[in-house]
Amino acid sequence: MNYRNTELRLRLFFIISVSSDCRHSTRQTNQEVKLHLEATGCPGSCPSLCGHCFGSNRFIDERLLKCEAGWEQHGGKCYYFSTNKSSWEESRRLCKGLGGDLVKIDSREEQNDEDKFWIGLTDSEEEGRWLWVDGSPLNTSLSFWTDGQPDNWSKSSFKQADCVRMGQIGGSDVLKSWFDTSCDAHQKIICEKAEKTR
Repeated sequence: MNYRNTELRLRLFFIISVSSDCRHSTRQTNQEVKLHLEATGCPGSCPSLCGHCFGSNRFIDERLLKCEAGWEQHGGKCYYFSTNKSSWEESRRLCKGLGGDLVKIDSREEQNDEDKFWIGLTDSEEEGRWLWVDGSPLNTSLSFWTDGQPDNWSKSSFKQADCVRMGQIGGSDVLKSWFDTSCDAHQKIICEKAEKTR
């Protein structure tokens, strides 16, 4: 069976029954199987598709299944980066529809992007009281405001600024790249959710 034919057959969801040694069947998307094929280096013929089991009686390495297709895994979390732009509320609805929420910056490592994205921080309930989407207050020792921010003013829309955008294209200091801006502004989106557990 060549790789091209295999890939065509895997475009829809399918069930693979593996050998009696595995006693395991699973359903995977084409993307997950493609990742597995790349990771195991078997683009020609694939014994895994013919019933070969890989480690711990599992069909596909668990590391490949911690995040769904389209999500990136890092540090126990899954991240979805959308290049589409929308308001803060629309962005949050999108993330919730995908099973997550807007990203909550819990570490310096998460604060490492040079493009502009909404994050899950707002003071819309009470001016100056910054809360994450999970209801927890902003830890001021772990905040990354640009100099002069938050200023509660959006020069682009002349509206009150109650939502936070991270990143600045061409910015020199990613550790100082938070801006409060109007929640109606359109920005790119970073969604976050926990990894799947088995």
